[in-house]
Amino acid sequence: MTVARNPRAGYQYIILREIEAGMSLTGVEVKSLRSHGADIKHSYAKIENGEVFLINAHIALYEKSSNVEYDPKRVRKLLLSRKEIRSIQKEIEVKGVTLVPLKIYFKNGWAKVSLAVARGKSRQDKREAIRKKDAAREISRELKKHAR
Repeated sequence: MTVARNPRAGYQYIILREIEAGMSLTGVEVKSLRSHGADIKHSYAKIENGEVFLINAHIALYEKSSNVEYDPKRVRKLLLSRKEIRSIQKEIEVKGVTLVPLKIYFKNGWAKVSLAVARGKSRQDKREAIRKKDAAREISRELKKHAR
C-alpha cells in the first residue's frame, strides 16, 4: 500500500539505485500514514555519524490524536544495516549524487521508505525527458484515433 510518492524525483534526478529502508516512527505517525497523511516532495535523506535520517518529510498529525506538541517535519531515523550505510556513503561521496526518497509504503504491516541513490539531471536532460514524454503522448493519441 503506497502512502506517499515523490513525483518530481524521476524528473529532477537520474536514479542509479533503489534501497528499501525501515522508518522509526511513533504510533500516531503510523496511524497518520495509514490515513495517507504524508508528503515527501521536498524531503531528502542524509547520513550523519553512521546513521541515515529522513529530513523535511511531512507526516500530518493524526486527526484523533491529542498530542499538541507534535512536529510534523521532525527528523526521522531510517533503519538500514551498517553494511548498506557504508556502501551508500561511498556512492554519495561522488559530486552531484544524493539520497532521495521515492515513496513511503507499508510492507507486511511495517512502514518502509524507498530511497534512491540519484544524480541530478542537467537542464538538457530535463528537456529531453519532456520531449520524449510529449512524443509518447502524441503517438498514443494517434493510435487511439486509428483504433476507432
